[in-house]
Amino acid sequence: MTVPAEHGTPGGPISEGDPSGPVSEGKPAPEPATAAKSKAGRNLPAAIGVGVGLGVALILILVYVPLVWIGVVAVAMAVATWEVTKRLREAGISAPRIPLIAGGQAILWLGWPFGPVGVLSAFAGTVLVCMVWRLFDHGLKATPQNFLRDTAITVFVASWIPLLASFAVLMVLQDDGAGRVLCLMIGVVCSDVGGYAAGVLFGKHPMVPAISPKKSWEGFFGSLLFCVIGSLLTVTLILDENSMIGVLLGVVLVVTATLGDLIESQVKRELQIKDMGTLLPGHGGIMDRLDSLLPSAFVTWLVLTVLV
Repeated sequence: MTVPAEHGTPGGPISEGDPSGPVSEGKPAPEPATAAKSKAGRNLPAAIGVGVGLGVALILILVYVPLVWIGVVAVAMAVATWEVTKRLREAGISAPRIPLIAGGQAILWLGWPFGPVGVLSAFAGTVLVCMVWRLFDHGLKATPQNFLRDTAITVFVASWIPLLASFAVLMVLQDDGAGRVLCLMIGVVCSDVGGYAAGVLFGKHPMVPAISPKKSWEGFFGSLLFCVIGSLLTVTLILDENSMIGVLLGVVLVVTATLGDLIESQVKRELQIKDMGTLLPGHGGIMDRLDSLLPSAFVTWLVLTVLV
């Protein structure tokens, strides 16, 4: 998960997160500091309040009405797709919004009755419809411009958002599905909190400065420590499974959560934006909270399906 951060002083700590403003020539532009922001650049009271509220709501849903989780994922992915396509259009990239959102809903909901076959079929159908939509979106007589670029990015968006999110739906439909989703959510939150704390307190060595200048190796190892402990506890206490599965899951989650964060960082860097949206105070948009969760949903589903 990304944690927006301000630039530190030379030689000072490197805090976890994305560049704090629009980028130009690969370098983030500094954002003026405000009293409401922490060292890491986010409005901590707002961020904590929103995070705790969402966390409590999701726990209650998973414990008492787990199938409602499918609807929660569907709404979140529709909003995230709208945010990303809006930002792409601002950059002059025409990604078909209507078929992406509608197709994304099909990808998610068809996983309920038909499982992976429904997901894959809906994804293929979405890609095909988006290709045809983009081919004729200016009429039958107009010559398409940037067709290959726009359709390639459209397929990327369909894969990045609804396809990866579908594994969170498939997971909740399994035995102990609510517990499996909790393993995913708690693991990613532990990774985020560990990386944020270690990065702010100890971060000095940039991890991948060309993509995310504020992400440090110290933060990565903080994520690793917190996530392994959190995953070990959730797998043993919630799923009642071997602790080594929890350790493995924790290690894999840190890698995928970090890579998911870096992928969105690079997307935002190329689009020259700080956040995908502004819906969640202290966090940015919905997509800014999903960057590490989406690939993590797939690997959690895979690890737990194979080993549990």
